[in-house]
Amino acid sequence: MQNNQDSSGEDELIRLLLKRQSELNSLLEVTRAINKNTPTPTLIQMLEVILKNYLQVGKFRFLIEKNGAYSCISKYGGDIESPLTLNNTWVHLNKIKSPARLMDHTDKVLCQYNYFIPIYHKNKALAFALIGDFNTSGDMLNNDLNFIQTLINVIVVALENKKLFRERLQAERFQREMELAVEVQNMLIPLREHKEEGVEVGAKYLPHQDIGGDYFDFFRLNENEFLWCIADVSGKGISAALLMANFQASLHGLAAIEDELTTVVERLNKIVIRNTKGERFITLFLAKYNEKTRKLNYINAGHTPTILYSEGEAVPLKLGTTMIGAFEELPFLNEGEIDIEPGSLLFNYTDGLMDHESQNLKNWDEDKLLEFVIAHGELSPDGFNESLMNHINTVIKGKPIDDITLLTLRIS
Repeated sequence: MQNNQDSSGEDELIRLLLKRQSELNSLLEVTRAINKNTPTPTLIQMLEVILKNYLQVGKFRFLIEKNGAYSCISKYGGDIESPLTLNNTWVHLNKIKSPARLMDHTDKVLCQYNYFIPIYHKNKALAFALIGDFNTSGDMLNNDLNFIQTLINVIVVALENKKLFRERLQAERFQREMELAVEVQNMLIPLREHKEEGVEVGAKYLPHQDIGGDYFDFFRLNENEFLWCIADVSGKGISAALLMANFQASLHGLAAIEDELTTVVERLNKIVIRNTKGERFITLFLAKYNEKTRKLNYINAGHTPTILYSEGEAVPLKLGTTMIGAFEELPFLNEGEIDIEPGSLLFNYTDGLMDHESQNLKNWDEDKLLEFVIAHGELSPDGFNESLMNHINTVIKGKPIDDITLLTLRIS
């Protein structure tokens, strides 16, 4: 009799050792797969094989937390519940921090399972599993439940690491994209000030973030004419910067071969449509001045109107068309023409100048801007820009919510 008991005890010990060895082998295989960066579906398949074939788990649901809700990433056995039904079971389980019995649970879904396995990290719930058709009992039950919890925890940690790695790659990619966008935009900013016999130019560019969507340009066409443009590209980042780069190249190319501003704008519209498929648009003010005839020709394409100051009066230049890139064919297109008196000031700006976080916005609108231009229109372009920004900082006392670009010209 004693020999039979000793033999039975030895058999139980051998069975336990073999079981532990199998568990270690399973964990080792899963760990090797994780170290090889095995895809998530393969890791889930490995988990299911171990549960089905080694532990004889007949019914399994594995849910992972994401943005406050639970998504089921592995399920087999029994009647499959809806994602919402499984997610709602967490309401009954969120206070349980260790493996627990479910057979006697009052919830009609949970009572169909044998055990609940929670996965926590620093008091934060990461995942949980529901185990059903699982008949292990006695001394081996706690061992099996702990092993299942360890195995699932290893996989959850691996999935979390994959997620963090993807987020880091995305952050690094975004950072590099922003750096490239800044480099591109810096190459597009042609000048901060320019002065020659017939014209003086002052520019100020204040991006709301590292990279903005504003663009401006000024260049001479020939001995008698020069052209300038101020624009606002929808969107941010490298795609907006590349669109600006393409826009600048197209503008310079078209201005060199086309005399009519209407033709330039029509062709720019087609280029933007072709490049963006209507997903981005550009507002712009484009002007050409002839120093010999003193004629200014301009088109305002959905942009904030440039303000002409001359002899104590300020006039907004509004003739033009709608934004470019929004329609295959521009619905209307009007070119403005005006004679420029000596000493006139032309103030160009983007709409960020008018948009601020402030309770004092009633002190700042287009009428107030016209009043400021009239009061300070005799200043130099740089002096005007500085005075305007000082005025806004004093009167509005609010942070801008968009890029601000100022381009001011004094024509002699």
